[in-house]
Amino acid sequence: MVDTEVLESAVALACRAPSLHNSQPWLWVADGGRLDLFVDVKRVLATDRSTREAQISCGAVLDHLGAAMAGEGWLTHVSRFPAPGDTEHLAAVEFAPAECVTDDQRRRADAIVKRRTNRLPFFAPTDWDSFEPVLRSSIGTSDVHLDVLSDDIRPRLAEAAEVTESLRFYDSTYHRELNWWTGPFEASEGIPYSSLVSDSESDRVGINRHFPSRHTPEPGPGATVDQSKILMLSTKDDSPLLALRCGEALSTVLLECTMAGLATCPVTHLTELSVSRELVAAVTDHTDRPQVLIRVGIAPPLDNVAPTPRRPLADVLRIKT
Repeated sequence: MVDTEVLESAVALACRAPSLHNSQPWLWVADGGRLDLFVDVKRVLATDRSTREAQISCGAVLDHLGAAMAGEGWLTHVSRFPAPGDTEHLAAVEFAPAECVTDDQRRRADAIVKRRTNRLPFFAPTDWDSFEPVLRSSIGTSDVHLDVLSDDIRPRLAEAAEVTESLRFYDSTYHRELNWWTGPFEASEGIPYSSLVSDSESDRVGINRHFPSRHTPEPGPGATVDQSKILMLSTKDDSPLLALRCGEALSTVLLECTMAGLATCPVTHLTELSVSRELVAAVTDHTDRPQVLIRVGIAPPLDNVAPTPRRPLADVLRIKT
């Protein structure tokens, strides 16, 4: 069996995974040498009524766990939704010792620590034509489709983002939630003030969510306009299983990009409302359900995005004795 200390270390590393507003809506339960993953319904946002975004977040932490355990020399076997009818019990994970740990597995585990969500405008990624096939082959599931969107449709995506903001202009629940999760106080959750960007920086991106702006001087020279590649993950429907698998694919994309020295920023507000989601599907000429957009590029020089806080291990991991 896996030592408890190894499980604790892997869970702590896995919980560096991204989540909506850094809400961290997951709960792990260790029982012997097994881990069970649950969605923590108390941490599902009020605007996420279907819990789809919480399930995507939990998929990301599940894939991060596999990467963390592989770096420690353990293979993972995942049973998704192991208890029929229990939509809160997302996965049961069992482990077996690996024969060796490869350099690639170590780099992927290290990438968990290095990854940041960077909301600044990016420079264009270098050598993309060589990297894209690697990225596509890393997904490893037919349940989630990866698109690299054409630069030609970026203005229409920006228009869809503006429509989304307009539709939410009078949504007091949404704005109350957004202000709470970006509150200027020290915490183990939410988005710290240092991770926000100024209005001008956000405007140069175009498809970013409109967070409360940072009223400080801009950090230094950056891209005059966002030149990132925009990726889209989509699934055939919004079932909990496919939301979970989408989160796993999101984690894989983020870690692969980090290993390649690229900056990333998941974008989900364009898929949170049915109207804007349909706009994105129409703009991309897609029949599947858009789930997450991801900006990928080169971060501005001298950019030093601090790691966002995480909840204490005791709050996210329960150990049965």
